[in-house]
Amino acid sequence: MSEWKGYIAEQLPDLLTDLEKLVNMDTPSRNKPLIDQAMKFVIERFQALIGGRVEVIPQSERGDQVKLHLGQGEGQILILTHLDTVFPEGEASSRPFRQEGGRLYGPGVFDMKCGLLQGLYAMHTVAKFGAPKKNIVLFVNTDEEIASTTSRRWIEEEAAKSDAVFVLEPALGPDGKLKTARKGVGRFTLEIEGVAAHSGIDHKSGVSALEELAHQILYLQGLTDYEQGSTVNVGTASGGTAFNIVSPYAKAEVEVRVEKLQEAERLMHLIMNLKPVLAKTKLTVTGGMVRPPMEQTLNRRLYQDAKDIAAALGFDFGEASTGGASDGNFTAALGIPTLDGLGAVGAGAHTEEEYVELDHIVPRTALLARLLQKYSS
Repeated sequence: MSEWKGYIAEQLPDLLTDLEKLVNMDTPSRNKPLIDQAMKFVIERFQALIGGRVEVIPQSERGDQVKLHLGQGEGQILILTHLDTVFPEGEASSRPFRQEGGRLYGPGVFDMKCGLLQGLYAMHTVAKFGAPKKNIVLFVNTDEEIASTTSRRWIEEEAAKSDAVFVLEPALGPDGKLKTARKGVGRFTLEIEGVAAHSGIDHKSGVSALEELAHQILYLQGLTDYEQGSTVNVGTASGGTAFNIVSPYAKAEVEVRVEKLQEAERLMHLIMNLKPVLAKTKLTVTGGMVRPPMEQTLNRRLYQDAKDIAAALGFDFGEASTGGASDGNFTAALGIPTLDGLGAVGAGAHTEEEYVELDHIVPRTALLARLLQKYSS
Protein backbone atom coordinates (compact mmCIF):
# COMPACT_ATOMS: atom_id res chain seq x y z
CA MET A 1 0.00 0.00 0.00
CA SER A 2 2.95 2.31 0.52
CA GLU A 3 3.48 2.26 -3.26
CA TRP A 4 -0.03 3.62 -3.83
CA LYS A 5 0.40 6.28 -1.17
CA GLY A 6 3.77 7.26 -2.59
CA TYR A 7 2.35 7.59 -6.09
CA ILE A 8 -0.45 9.85 -4.85
CA ALA A 9 2.09 11.97 -2.97
CA GLU A 10 3.88 12.47 -6.30
CA GLN A 11 0.59 13.65 -7.82
CA LEU A 12 -0.16 16.10 -4.99
CA PRO A 13 1.30 19.22 -6.70
CA ASP A 14 -0.95 18.60 -9.72
CA LEU A 15 -3.96 18.01 -7.47
CA LEU A 16 -3.32 21.29 -5.67
CA THR A 17 -2.98 23.14 -8.97
CA ASP A 18 -6.33 21.70 -10.06
CA LEU A 19 -7.85 22.58 -6.70
CA GLU A 20 -6.74 26.20 -6.96
CA LYS A 21 -8.29 26.50 -10.42
CA LEU A 22 -11.54 24.85 -9.35
CA VAL A 23 -11.94 26.86 -6.14
CA ASN A 24 -11.38 30.05 -8.10
CA MET A 25 -14.40 29.24 -10.27
CA ASP A 26 -17.72 30.34 -8.78
CA THR A 27 -20.26 27.50 -8.78
CA PRO A 28 -23.49 28.69 -7.12
CA SER A 29 -26.20 26.03 -7.38
CA ARG A 30 -28.66 28.16 -9.35
CA ASN A 31 -26.21 29.57 -11.90
CA LYS A 32 -26.16 27.11 -14.79
CA PRO A 33 -23.58 28.91 -16.98
CA LEU A 34 -21.00 29.07 -14.17
CA ILE A 35 -21.61 25.47 -13.10
CA ASP A 36 -21.32 24.21 -16.68
CA GLN A 37 -18.09 26.16 -17.17
CA ALA A 38 -16.53 24.58 -14.08
CA MET A 39 -17.82 21.15 -15.12
CA LYS A 40 -15.98 21.52 -18.42
CA PHE A 41 -12.75 21.87 -16.42
CA VAL A 42 -13.58 18.77 -14.34
CA ILE A 43 -14.23 16.75 -17.50
CA GLU A 44 -10.99 17.94 -19.08
CA ARG A 45 -9.02 16.86 -16.01
CA PHE A 46 -10.81 13.50 -15.93
CA GLN A 47 -9.96 12.85 -19.57
CA ALA A 48 -6.33 13.89 -19.05
CA LEU A 49 -5.91 11.75 -15.92
CA ILE A 50 -8.02 8.72 -16.78
CA GLY A 51 -9.39 8.92 -20.32
CA GLY A 52 -12.60 7.14 -19.41
CA ARG A 53 -16.09 7.57 -20.78
CA VAL A 54 -17.97 10.80 -20.04
CA GLU A 55 -21.75 10.83 -19.89
CA VAL A 56 -23.49 14.22 -19.72
CA ILE A 57 -27.10 14.52 -18.54
CA PRO A 58 -28.36 17.87 -19.88
CA GLN A 59 -30.43 20.09 -17.58
CA SER A 60 -32.52 23.08 -18.62
CA GLU A 61 -32.21 25.22 -15.46
CA ARG A 62 -29.46 23.64 -13.34
CA GLY A 63 -25.94 22.66 -14.31
CA ASP A 64 -25.64 19.53 -16.44
CA GLN A 65 -25.20 16.37 -14.36
CA VAL A 66 -22.19 14.27 -15.33
CA LYS A 67 -21.15 10.62 -14.93
CA LEU A 68 -17.46 9.75 -15.31
CA HIS A 69 -16.75 6.07 -16.03
CA LEU A 70 -13.70 3.89 -15.42
CA GLY A 71 -13.77 0.18 -16.30
CA GLN A 72 -16.03 -2.08 -18.31
CA GLY A 73 -17.09 -4.78 -15.82
CA GLU A 74 -20.61 -6.02 -15.16
CA GLY A 75 -20.70 -4.89 -11.53
CA GLN A 76 -20.51 -1.26 -10.47
CA ILE A 77 -19.13 0.95 -7.71
CA LEU A 78 -20.58 4.46 -7.34
CA ILE A 79 -18.74 7.56 -6.10
CA LEU A 80 -20.85 10.61 -5.23
CA THR A 81 -19.54 14.16 -5.40
CA HIS A 82 -21.01 17.59 -6.04
CA LEU A 83 -19.65 20.67 -7.78
CA ASP A 84 -22.10 23.33 -6.57
CA THR A 85 -21.50 25.53 -3.54
CA VAL A 86 -23.61 27.80 -1.35
CA PHE A 87 -21.63 30.90 -2.31
CA PRO A 88 -22.81 33.57 -4.80
CA GLU A 89 -21.14 34.75 -7.97
CA GLY A 90 -18.13 36.92 -7.17
CA GLU A 91 -17.17 35.07 -3.99
CA ALA A 92 -14.11 33.44 -5.56
CA SER A 93 -12.68 36.75 -6.77
CA SER A 94 -13.21 38.38 -3.37
CA ARG A 95 -11.42 35.61 -1.44
CA PRO A 96 -9.58 33.31 -3.86
CA PHE A 97 -7.78 30.07 -3.05
CA ARG A 98 -4.85 30.49 -0.72
CA GLN A 99 -2.56 28.41 1.48
CA GLU A 100 -1.62 29.46 4.98
CA GLY A 101 0.68 27.04 6.69
CA GLY A 102 -0.85 23.61 6.43
CA ARG A 103 -4.36 24.82 5.55
CA LEU A 104 -6.05 25.55 2.24
CA TYR A 105 -8.76 28.22 2.07
CA GLY A 106 -11.36 29.38 -0.44
CA PRO A 107 -15.09 29.08 -1.20
CA GLY A 108 -16.08 25.43 -1.53
CA VAL A 109 -12.59 24.06 -0.87
CA PHE A 110 -13.88 21.86 1.97
CA ASP A 111 -17.46 21.31 0.78
CA MET A 112 -16.55 19.73 -1.51
CA LYS A 113 -14.17 20.64 -4.30
CA CYS A 114 -11.18 18.99 -2.62
CA GLY A 115 -13.19 15.79 -2.17
CA LEU A 116 -14.20 15.84 -5.84
CA LEU A 117 -10.56 16.04 -6.93
CA GLN A 118 -9.57 13.36 -4.43
CA GLY A 119 -12.10 11.19 -6.29
CA LEU A 120 -10.51 11.92 -9.67
CA TYR A 121 -7.00 11.22 -8.41
CA ALA A 122 -8.10 8.04 -6.63
CA MET A 123 -9.61 6.76 -9.89
CA HIS A 124 -6.41 7.76 -11.68
CA THR A 125 -4.39 5.73 -9.17
CA VAL A 126 -6.63 2.67 -9.54
CA ALA A 127 -6.19 2.84 -13.32
CA LYS A 128 -2.42 3.23 -12.89
CA PHE A 129 -2.07 0.04 -10.86
CA GLY A 130 -4.41 -2.16 -12.90
CA ALA A 131 -7.75 -2.01 -14.68
CA PRO A 132 -10.77 -2.54 -12.39
CA LYS A 133 -12.99 -5.55 -13.05
CA LYS A 134 -16.13 -3.54 -12.34
CA ASN A 135 -17.38 -0.23 -13.67
CA ILE A 136 -16.47 2.66 -11.37
CA VAL A 137 -18.79 5.66 -11.82
CA LEU A 138 -18.08 9.08 -10.36
CA PHE A 139 -21.30 11.09 -10.36
CA VAL A 140 -20.76 14.85 -10.26
CA ASN A 141 -23.92 16.48 -8.92
CA THR A 142 -24.67 20.14 -9.65
CA ASP A 143 -27.53 20.85 -7.22
CA GLU A 144 -26.70 19.00 -4.00
CA GLU A 145 -26.78 22.18 -1.93
CA ILE A 146 -30.42 22.76 -2.92
CA ALA A 147 -31.67 19.23 -2.12
CA SER A 148 -30.57 17.50 -5.35
CA THR A 149 -33.87 18.24 -7.03
CA THR A 150 -32.72 17.43 -10.58
CA SER A 151 -30.07 14.85 -9.70
CA ARG A 152 -31.85 12.52 -7.30
CA ARG A 153 -33.37 10.43 -10.08
CA TRP A 154 -29.98 9.75 -11.65
CA ILE A 155 -28.25 9.09 -8.34
CA GLU A 156 -30.83 6.49 -7.36
CA GLU A 157 -30.67 4.92 -10.82
CA GLU A 158 -26.90 4.48 -10.58
CA ALA A 159 -27.07 3.32 -6.96
CA ALA A 160 -29.48 0.55 -7.92
CA LYS A 161 -26.76 -0.88 -10.22
CA SER A 162 -24.03 -0.61 -7.58
CA ASP A 163 -22.54 -2.93 -4.99
CA ALA A 164 -21.33 -0.04 -2.81
CA VAL A 165 -21.48 3.75 -2.70
CA PHE A 166 -18.67 6.03 -1.52
CA VAL A 167 -19.63 9.64 -0.74
CA LEU A 168 -16.90 12.27 -0.88
CA GLU A 169 -18.55 14.75 1.45
CA PRO A 170 -16.12 16.21 4.01
CA ALA A 171 -15.05 14.15 6.98
CA LEU A 172 -16.24 15.11 10.45
CA GLY A 173 -13.90 16.68 12.99
CA PRO A 174 -10.13 17.09 13.14
CA ASP A 175 -9.45 13.33 13.09
CA GLY A 176 -11.52 12.86 9.93
CA LYS A 177 -14.37 10.68 11.16
CA LEU A 178 -16.34 8.82 8.53
CA LYS A 179 -20.13 9.20 8.50
CA THR A 180 -21.97 5.92 8.85
CA ALA A 181 -25.35 7.49 9.65
CA ARG A 182 -27.13 10.70 8.70
CA LYS A 183 -30.48 12.12 9.67
CA GLY A 184 -33.25 12.32 7.13
CA VAL A 185 -34.72 15.73 6.31
CA GLY A 186 -38.32 16.82 5.78
CA ARG A 187 -39.55 20.26 4.76
CA PHE A 188 -43.13 21.44 5.11
CA THR A 189 -45.10 24.62 4.53
CA LEU A 190 -48.10 25.39 6.76
CA GLU A 191 -50.63 27.97 5.51
CA ILE A 192 -53.51 29.19 7.65
CA GLU A 193 -56.65 31.02 6.60
CA GLY A 194 -58.46 33.04 9.28
CA VAL A 195 -61.33 35.54 9.15
CA ALA A 196 -60.45 39.21 8.67
CA ALA A 197 -62.16 41.91 10.74
CA HIS A 198 -61.53 45.48 11.90
CA SER A 199 -59.74 45.12 15.21
CA GLY A 200 -61.46 48.15 16.75
CA ILE A 201 -64.97 48.11 15.32
CA ASP A 202 -65.71 44.38 14.93
CA HIS A 203 -62.93 42.40 16.62
CA LYS A 204 -65.23 39.58 17.77
CA SER A 205 -66.19 38.74 14.18
CA GLY A 206 -62.62 37.97 13.26
CA VAL A 207 -60.62 34.77 13.74
CA SER A 208 -56.89 35.38 13.82
CA ALA A 209 -54.74 33.21 11.59
CA LEU A 210 -51.76 34.35 13.65
CA GLU A 211 -53.37 33.08 16.85
CA GLU A 212 -53.98 29.74 15.16
CA LEU A 213 -50.38 29.73 14.00
CA ALA A 214 -49.20 30.25 17.58
CA HIS A 215 -51.07 27.11 18.65
CA GLN A 216 -49.60 25.15 15.76
CA ILE A 217 -46.06 26.34 16.45
CA LEU A 218 -46.24 25.14 20.05
CA TYR A 219 -47.59 21.78 18.92
CA LEU A 220 -44.99 21.32 16.18
CA GLN A 221 -42.06 22.32 18.37
CA GLY A 222 -43.36 19.88 20.98
CA LEU A 223 -42.93 16.98 18.54
CA THR A 224 -39.15 17.17 19.02
CA ASP A 225 -37.87 14.03 20.76
CA TYR A 226 -34.17 14.07 21.51
CA GLU A 227 -34.18 10.48 22.76
CA GLN A 228 -35.43 9.36 19.34
CA GLY A 229 -33.02 11.71 17.61
CA SER A 230 -35.91 13.67 16.08
CA THR A 231 -36.20 17.43 15.81
CA VAL A 232 -39.04 19.57 14.50
CA ASN A 233 -38.14 23.19 13.89
CA VAL A 234 -40.47 26.02 12.85
CA GLY A 235 -37.84 28.06 11.06
CA THR A 236 -39.91 30.96 9.72
CA ALA A 237 -43.34 32.37 10.53
CA SER A 238 -45.28 35.31 9.11
CA GLY A 239 -48.78 36.64 8.64
CA GLY A 240 -51.27 39.44 8.97
CA THR A 241 -51.93 42.47 6.78
CA ALA A 242 -52.05 45.47 9.15
CA PHE A 243 -51.94 46.32 12.87
CA ASN A 244 -55.66 47.13 12.99
CA ILE A 245 -56.91 44.04 11.14
CA VAL A 246 -57.51 40.60 12.65
CA SER A 247 -55.07 38.59 10.55
CA PRO A 248 -56.70 36.59 7.75
CA TYR A 249 -53.55 34.70 6.74
CA ALA A 250 -50.42 33.20 8.29
CA LYS A 251 -47.64 30.94 7.11
CA ALA A 252 -44.78 28.90 8.59
CA GLU A 253 -41.90 26.87 7.18
CA VAL A 254 -41.07 23.71 9.11
CA GLU A 255 -38.04 21.41 8.99
CA VAL A 256 -37.91 17.86 10.38
CA ARG A 257 -34.77 15.77 10.98
CA VAL A 258 -34.95 12.10 11.96
CA GLU A 259 -32.61 9.15 12.47
CA LYS A 260 -35.02 6.35 11.53
CA LEU A 261 -37.31 5.84 8.56
CA GLN A 262 -40.13 4.68 10.85
CA GLU A 263 -39.89 7.92 12.83
CA ALA A 264 -39.92 9.91 9.58
CA GLU A 265 -43.17 8.23 8.57
CA ARG A 266 -44.73 8.89 11.99
CA LEU A 267 -43.87 12.59 12.04
CA MET A 268 -44.85 13.11 8.42
CA HIS A 269 -48.30 11.65 9.16
CA LEU A 270 -48.78 13.98 12.16
CA ILE A 271 -47.67 17.08 10.27
CA MET A 272 -49.63 16.39 7.11
CA ASN A 273 -52.77 15.84 9.21
CA LEU A 274 -52.64 18.90 11.48
CA LYS A 275 -56.05 19.99 12.81
CA PRO A 276 -57.07 23.59 13.58
CA VAL A 277 -57.56 24.66 17.18
CA LEU A 278 -59.77 27.69 16.43
CA ALA A 279 -63.14 27.35 14.73
CA LYS A 280 -63.41 28.84 11.22
CA THR A 281 -59.69 28.57 10.50
CA LYS A 282 -58.40 26.39 7.67
CA LEU A 283 -55.00 24.68 7.51
CA THR A 284 -53.13 23.62 4.38
CA VAL A 285 -49.91 21.62 4.69
CA THR A 286 -47.61 20.81 1.79
CA GLY A 287 -44.20 19.18 1.60
CA GLY A 288 -42.67 15.92 2.73
CA MET A 289 -39.38 14.12 3.33
CA VAL A 290 -36.74 15.43 0.91
CA ARG A 291 -33.99 13.06 2.09
CA PRO A 292 -34.59 9.76 3.89
CA PRO A 293 -32.37 8.88 6.87
CA MET A 294 -29.13 6.98 6.29
CA GLU A 295 -29.20 4.25 8.94
CA GLN A 296 -25.98 2.88 10.39
CA THR A 297 -26.45 -0.91 10.35
CA LEU A 298 -26.24 -1.25 6.58
CA ASN A 299 -22.83 0.42 6.38
CA ARG A 300 -20.83 -1.53 8.97
CA ARG A 301 -18.85 -3.69 6.52
CA LEU A 302 -17.70 -0.73 4.44
CA TYR A 303 -16.62 1.13 7.55
CA GLN A 304 -14.59 -1.81 8.91
CA ASP A 305 -12.89 -2.33 5.55
CA ALA A 306 -12.00 1.37 5.49
CA LYS A 307 -10.57 1.11 9.02
CA ASP A 308 -8.40 -1.86 8.01
CA ILE A 309 -7.09 -0.10 4.90
CA ALA A 310 -6.35 3.08 6.86
CA ALA A 311 -4.41 1.09 9.46
CA ALA A 312 -2.27 -0.41 6.69
CA LEU A 313 -1.69 3.12 5.37
CA GLY A 314 -0.62 4.31 8.81
CA PHE A 315 -3.53 6.36 10.09
CA ASP A 316 -6.85 5.99 11.90
CA PHE A 317 -10.25 7.63 12.31
CA GLY A 318 -13.53 7.12 14.10
CA GLU A 319 -17.11 7.11 12.91
CA ALA A 320 -19.95 9.50 13.51
CA SER A 321 -23.62 10.15 12.99
CA THR A 322 -24.55 13.64 11.83
CA GLY A 323 -27.69 15.70 11.58
CA GLY A 324 -26.68 16.97 8.16
CA ALA A 325 -27.89 15.21 5.01
CA SER A 326 -26.18 14.26 1.76
CA ASP A 327 -26.85 12.30 -1.40
CA GLY A 328 -25.80 9.23 0.59
CA ASN A 329 -29.21 9.38 2.26
CA PHE A 330 -30.81 8.47 -1.07
CA THR A 331 -28.55 5.52 -1.79
CA ALA A 332 -28.70 4.05 1.72
CA ALA A 333 -32.50 4.23 1.66
CA LEU A 334 -32.40 1.91 -1.37
CA GLY A 335 -30.53 -0.68 0.70
CA ILE A 336 -27.14 -0.05 -0.95
CA PRO A 337 -24.17 -0.07 1.48
CA THR A 338 -23.00 3.55 1.69
CA LEU A 339 -19.97 5.10 3.33
CA ASP A 340 -19.91 8.88 3.70
CA GLY A 341 -17.36 11.47 4.79
CA LEU A 342 -14.52 10.11 2.63
CA GLY A 343 -13.58 13.58 1.36
CA ALA A 344 -11.41 16.30 2.79
CA VAL A 345 -10.52 16.83 6.44
CA GLY A 346 -11.00 20.39 7.66
CA ALA A 347 -13.78 22.60 9.00
CA GLY A 348 -16.00 25.62 8.38
CA ALA A 349 -18.30 24.34 5.64
CA HIS A 350 -20.59 27.10 4.26
CA THR A 351 -18.60 29.85 5.99
CA GLU A 352 -15.81 32.25 5.06
CA GLU A 353 -13.50 30.35 7.43
CA GLU A 354 -13.81 27.09 5.44
CA TYR A 355 -10.49 25.23 5.12
CA VAL A 356 -8.87 21.88 4.30
CA GLU A 357 -5.99 20.30 6.20
CA LEU A 358 -3.26 19.73 3.59
CA ASP A 359 -1.60 16.79 5.35
CA HIS A 360 -4.73 14.66 5.12
CA ILE A 361 -5.20 14.84 1.33
CA VAL A 362 -2.71 12.12 0.36
CA PRO A 363 -3.73 9.49 2.94
CA ARG A 364 -7.46 10.10 2.34
CA THR A 365 -7.01 9.81 -1.43
CA ALA A 366 -5.02 6.60 -0.94
CA LEU A 367 -7.77 5.23 1.30
CA LEU A 368 -10.40 5.89 -1.36
CA ALA A 369 -8.22 4.39 -4.09
CA ARG A 370 -7.72 1.17 -2.10
CA LEU A 371 -11.43 0.96 -1.30
CA LEU A 372 -12.23 1.31 -5.00
CA GLN A 373 -9.63 -1.33 -5.86
CA LYS A 374 -10.99 -3.74 -3.24
CA TYR A 375 -14.64 -3.42 -4.25
CA SER A 376 -14.01 -3.40 -8.00
CA SER A 377 -11.79 -6.50 -8.01
